[in-house]
Amino acid sequence: MVRPPSIEIRLASLPDLPKLAPLFDAYRVFYGRASDLPLARAFLMDRIVHDQSVSFVAERADGELVGFVQLYPSFSSVSAARIFILNDLYVAPAARRTGVASMLLEAAATHARSTGAVRMSLSTAVDNHAAQALYARHGWVRDDAFYSYDLALTS
Repeated sequence: MVRPPSIEIRLASLPDLPKLAPLFDAYRVFYGRASDLPLARAFLMDRIVHDQSVSFVAERADGELVGFVQLYPSFSSVSAARIFILNDLYVAPAARRTGVASMLLEAAATHARSTGAVRMSLSTAVDNHAAQALYARHGWVRDDAFYSYDLALTS
C-alpha cells in the first residue's frame, strides 16, 4: 500500500474542533448512534481541554481532515505500568484504503512508546473484518484468553 504523500499526521488541538467534530460524529454514526454534531463537538472539547485523551488527525494538504485516532491514557496494575486504550479510529470513506489508517496507528504507537507505555489495547466489532485485518497487519494480537464485559449505568 502506497502512503498518500499529501497527508500529515499531527496532534489534534482545539482549533481542529470545527473539522474534527464532523468526523467524530460520522464515527459514532458508523457504530449505530444517531448523528449529534453538538454532542460530538462538546465531547471532543472536554477531552482536549481537560487533557483526558490524545488525538491525532490525518490532514490533507488542502486542510481537510480525513481521519483521526483517539487514545485514552490508563494503567495496568498487573504490569505496574502505563498503557493506552486506542478507543477510536476513523477514516472518512473517500480516504479509506489509502494508508491513512496505518499512518494513524503508527502515530498512536509512536506516541505510546514515547511516553513509556508498555502496551496499547483496543476493541472492535466482531463483524468489522476490515479493521481486524488492519490491526493484524500492524502486529496487534487478538486476545482469546479474556472475555470483555460491560455494565450499563444508564438506561
